[in-house]
Amino acid sequence: MPTANRQRLADLASAIPPECYDNPTWRGMLVLVRDATLYLASLLLLAWTDHPLWTLIGWAVAANAISALFVVGHDAAHGALFKSRRLNYLVGQLAMLPSLHAFSVWAYGHNRIHHAFACCQGLDFVWHPVTPRQYADYSPLTRLRHRIEWSPLGSGLYYARAMWLGKIVEGAPPKKLRRDFARDRIVIALFALVFATGCAAHGWNRGASIASVVWALTELFIVPWMLWNVMIGWTVYVHHIHPGIAWSTRRDWTKLKGHVEGTTNFEMPRLINAIWHNIFDHTAHHLDPRIPFYNLPAATDALHEAHGDLVERRPYRLRDYLAATRRCKLYDFERQQWVDYQGRPATAA
Repeated sequence: MPTANRQRLADLASAIPPECYDNPTWRGMLVLVRDATLYLASLLLLAWTDHPLWTLIGWAVAANAISALFVVGHDAAHGALFKSRRLNYLVGQLAMLPSLHAFSVWAYGHNRIHHAFACCQGLDFVWHPVTPRQYADYSPLTRLRHRIEWSPLGSGLYYARAMWLGKIVEGAPPKKLRRDFARDRIVIALFALVFATGCAAHGWNRGASIASVVWALTELFIVPWMLWNVMIGWTVYVHHIHPGIAWSTRRDWTKLKGHVEGTTNFEMPRLINAIWHNIFDHTAHHLDPRIPFYNLPAATDALHEAHGDLVERRPYRLRDYLAATRRCKLYDFERQQWVDYQGRPATAA
């Protein structure tokens, strides 16, 4: 990495106050208990009534609780939640059960690949863009899939297919992690089996019919998980896909481009930040993932104050997301520019 970029990163990191790395055990456990309670309460609500209004509320609470627990597991995977490595693993494994993510599998891809090579062509697999030439070589069916997944409503389909199925379920482990991958995939499979069996038993107890069993599985298990996929897919998209964010070839990529210039910071409503644990303060997290989520706002404030030219905050607006999904369809790595399906370049507002 060029010396100037290395020095710039060092300057950025030095602006983060030391107290942003404090991670007392009680605080991480308190958040885990809160989020797990919210998730269990949503399941009890869904099991208690089939009233349409309460069902919709239960689904919304369940999906958000899964998201909150996932962020807890995410911080544990980075070793940011607790000082104890063993406690990070145990809590991370537990927190990621509702999202059906094998902890070691996800941690490997997220920590060693995405964080190591954010927005780098051929390496970072999270919402990796397709070039115009690649798209031209696609079959009609694959083009249709791309158009659906890169549409405003396609984030959940993309994440479930490319990330969960393609990486968490089917991803090949490196030799050193084969046992860890196998162990954690078995844990997830057992959790899914027990959960699905419990849902089926509840459905049979309520209606004594195949229809009631299918509905219980759908209501308690499938719909909350599908909504979670929509939420996580959209979240990762807005973190790294924007007309003003450039992806780089391996030759041109630097850590500064990937972790600072390739990330976003959005000012979100307090309720969303409280539920999703400040996940939209993203540059500070990429700059140093050891910062626990509850200290990300302070770290972002410090970075913005010291380096506002690189670390900016802007209000989140739905129209910006819609504009990005309309403009950012393909990526021209030669021109380092997003284009739409007609080849028209995207410009940052």
